[in-house]
Amino acid sequence: MSSTGGQAAQAGIGLGSAIAVAISWTTNQSILWAILHGFLSWFYVIYFAFTRPGGLSG
Repeated sequence: MSSTGGQAAQAGIGLGSAIAVAISWTTNQSILWAILHGFLSWFYVIYFAFTRPGGLSG
């Protein structure tokens, strides 16, 4: 494992969490929802992509 990847993993935030928090904050303007969606990370990102107009489902 590279040292950069190890540092990111130790910091406790991943790409999925960052995307989920950004989407959640833009949609809900709520810190509590952003934290919850940050924990769900990629599950929330995929859910959001499938349920929004113009998302993965067209």
